Amino acid sequence: MSTEDPTSAPSAAPAACQTRIFLVVVDETEEMTVALHYAARRARSTGGRVALMHCIEPGDFQHWAAVEDLMRQERREEAEQLLQRLARDVVDICGSPPAIYLREGDTRDELLALIAEEPTISILVLAAGTGTAGPGPLITYIVGKMSGTLRIPITIVPGSLNDLQLDLIT
Repeated sequence: MSTEDPTSAPSAAPAACQTRIFLVVVDETEEMTVALHYAARRARSTGGRVALMHCIEPGDFQHWAAVEDLMRQERREEAEQLLQRLARDVVDICGSPPAIYLREGDTRDELLALIAEEPTISILVLAAGTGTAGPGPLITYIVGKMSGTLRIPITIVPGSLNDLQLDLIT
């Protein structure tokens, strides 16, 4: 199941005059903020726009329908609050509101589906994890297994960059 905010989703445009759309996958990781700030700064400096995608992972209470419905509603409310907060950050940095995509399902599958469905998305921006476990499962999957099949470039930002460093590279 997917839900997009039609009032904030970018409209399709001819390729010659298409605005560059920087897609950021929103989660609760610390490095996601670095990806968000990088994308917002790039959008500001190139006249582009940011898109935020958050995926609500399915729950494990399928045999308890009422509990699952309540948990799904709570996850959705939390996701909406997170997206609203991050949308304000994007506006503060680049001056325009982001497109918002809120989906339910596996993040990897929903990300690939969104990229395939939305021709206005130009660049996927991810930030690498800062720990010793590696860049993160999404980056490992996208770069390792899917990079040759995606129609858009992937920008991977070091998750340890600060705002000053981001300003210098954007």
